[in-house]
Amino acid sequence: MSTTLLLARHGQTVWHAENRYAGVSDVALTDEGRAQAAALGRWAAAHPVDAIWTSPVSRAVITAQPACEALGLTPYREPDLRECDFGVVEGRTLAEFEAEDPGAAEAFRADPVAHPFPGAEDPVEAAARGAAALRRIAAAHPSGRVLVVAHNTLFRLVLCELLRIPLRDYRRVFPRLRNAAVTELRVTGDDSHALLSLNVPCEQGDS
Repeated sequence: MSTTLLLARHGQTVWHAENRYAGVSDVALTDEGRAQAAALGRWAAAHPVDAIWTSPVSRAVITAQPACEALGLTPYREPDLRECDFGVVEGRTLAEFEAEDPGAAEAFRADPVAHPFPGAEDPVEAAARGAAALRRIAAAHPSGRVLVVAHNTLFRLVLCELLRIPLRDYRRVFPRLRNAAVTELRVTGDDSHALLSLNVPCEQGDS
């Protein structure tokens, strides 16, 4: 038996509009982010799922609300789907950090797993907790279709972990997950995972 996980990054926030790292910070959605959440809700109405899981962070919970309302589902919240803590870069851009510490920024670009931002969560640990969360969700819904709303960096790390791609390559292989776009992952047992689609817009014309 296999479970289909439909991964969606939350809608745009006021920090992401400026390419600032949000991480564990509680940042509000922009008007565009709320429109993206509404589009995800319309997508869910046309492509029903059996369950909806979210990160406990408000931007993910709010993004999932229209889909929950469209399908009459109560979302499950999974603490291990929270975004990575980016340490000293929370609320800042990479360019701002580079101006302050160019050596650390260069090391991060070369290998973001071996050289995470100062004070940040260990990416290896983040990948492990996120992958374990997705495995638990899949096990709870055998043969089901599940919408999972969470975060850009966590999802990219987890995709590398599950697809056996070196974690250090997560920024290169998955440059970004678009807000509220859908990535389809098939999970069969604990060790078999297949990426069926990536960054599929909820509505025609989205990018």
